[in-house]
Amino acid sequence: MMTELINEFTSEPKIAYFSMEIGVRSDMPTYSGGLGILAGDTIKSAADLSLPIVAVTLLTKKGYFKQEIDLFGRQHEHPESWNPSDFMQMMPQRAIVKIEGRSVQVAPWLYVVQSAAGGKVPMLFLDTDLPENSEQDRGITHHLYGGDDIYRLKQEIVLGIGGYNLLEQIGFEIKKYHMNEGHSSLLTLQLLNKFKKNIEDVWDEKHIWDYKSVRRLCVFTTHTPVAAGHDKFSYDVVQQVMGTDIIPLNVIKEYGGNEHLNLTMLALNLSKYVNGVAKKHKEVSKDMFPGYEIHAVTNGVHSFTWTCEPMKRLFDKYLPGWANEPEIFVRVGRIPDEELWAAHMEAKKHLIDYLNRQTQTGMNYDTFTIGFARRATAYKRADLLFSNIDRLLQSAEGRVQIIYAGKAHPRDEHGKQLIEKIFEIKERLKDKIKIAYLNNYNMELSLKIVSGVDVWLNTPLRPLEASGTSGMKAAHNGVPNFSVLDGWWIEGHIEGYTGWAIGPSAETPADPSRDADDLYYKLDHIILPMFYENRHLWVRVMQNAIGKNAYYFNSHRMMRRYVTEAYIR
Repeated sequence: MMTELINEFTSEPKIAYFSMEIGVRSDMPTYSGGLGILAGDTIKSAADLSLPIVAVTLLTKKGYFKQEIDLFGRQHEHPESWNPSDFMQMMPQRAIVKIEGRSVQVAPWLYVVQSAAGGKVPMLFLDTDLPENSEQDRGITHHLYGGDDIYRLKQEIVLGIGGYNLLEQIGFEIKKYHMNEGHSSLLTLQLLNKFKKNIEDVWDEKHIWDYKSVRRLCVFTTHTPVAAGHDKFSYDVVQQVMGTDIIPLNVIKEYGGNEHLNLTMLALNLSKYVNGVAKKHKEVSKDMFPGYEIHAVTNGVHSFTWTCEPMKRLFDKYLPGWANEPEIFVRVGRIPDEELWAAHMEAKKHLIDYLNRQTQTGMNYDTFTIGFARRATAYKRADLLFSNIDRLLQSAEGRVQIIYAGKAHPRDEHGKQLIEKIFEIKERLKDKIKIAYLNNYNMELSLKIVSGVDVWLNTPLRPLEASGTSGMKAAHNGVPNFSVLDGWWIEGHIEGYTGWAIGPSAETPADPSRDADDLYYKLDHIILPMFYENRHLWVRVMQNAIGKNAYYFNSHRMMRRYVTEAYIR
């Protein structure tokens, strides 16, 4: 059976899609958040569209972490162990990578994403937890984003170098390598070795390395508009962990930076096609990395995955074929207002019932419900809504309920303090505004929230939101966005039509001091009156969220862009 599968998948050339995390199922905790979920949506759309792709990622047997929040809002992290053999098969091939001078074996597990449309995409999950390895090396693939710089570099050696070697061993012919963020960019060192010229054919040592052939094969997508978010390693750490057996240190420095190894710079220098994940993010990336040609392919989400059951039934009835042709959403006007509202209310009741069982908050179905669920970190400003409590109460007391969810990275103390602050405010306002913070945000919970709230709130500090995909998921469920004009929302926003902006226009310099005032004004004077007093107009905005946002901001459109602009060139 395994041999037949391998033969099926190696029978034609493939695009190799590398990502440190890929989230394809809620019960396979191989993701931490937006980057991994986007990667999973990418693979699902590739299967739907029958694109020739093979995905490579880490297994992370203990997940990112399972979040527990105590009564005071303090986050506690626990391993989220799972059994890969419940979902996938270990393959017989092994790659050997050198780590701290030791030979470490890497095994691939095969998981196949199968589309109802007939397409299949193989995924290789890389694992070092093997009896042949030492105890310290067995743990390299245990924790996603765990440990220190040394642990992270070990993981990236396994992903980039181990993943590259396994593709060759298994027999894949790769026509492009797509690096989703810089975590996998060490694969370019293997490519440099592959295209190393004979010394007799070149005039000096520098020209031994045929970087032009490497660049023709590589595609790089950057997601991070913050310099600190790009992995950098001192060359002392590089020599300690990776050594210079793969390629001389002076060559690594030429492409990865002289002061330290910057994996983003390595990918930029050795990729012909580079893109940001929204039009605005392209401009931010050009400012961060001047001199590089950077394109924009705005992210999308997998329509079928991120549409709740009541909406799926409605779309099947009035928009047949929507799941594989999301552009059909433009015909959303076919759906009667009362049926769209009824589907939304079914999703809302499902969320509120779940929330009340989990938190005993006592929320109700008819109160306007705001949703805010994403990684808990300072620039996301989860507390912007509470900048002026008195002002908020004037508008919202008895008229609004708020649902939060999201994990803070274990080393992000500011993010953890943000959760504690929301818990403190929740307790202070409990008799005036019902607020809940749901534990252990994951794919399953995300779908409940994005489909069940009445409006999706997003308040990042501009321009730090590269794209943001949670609002796209909300739009697929007819939930309008109420968001700062950053990332994808600059492209998807039509004021009062698909949702509402917070703060100044995208062309105006960011002014955080105005954001809270604008939020309160629009909530009080526009959004709440429309929701409570003009249901017909509110449903029209819901329709527009589907017909103007979901029809475009989906991963099918995104993948078609990658094919035509990056893969077949």
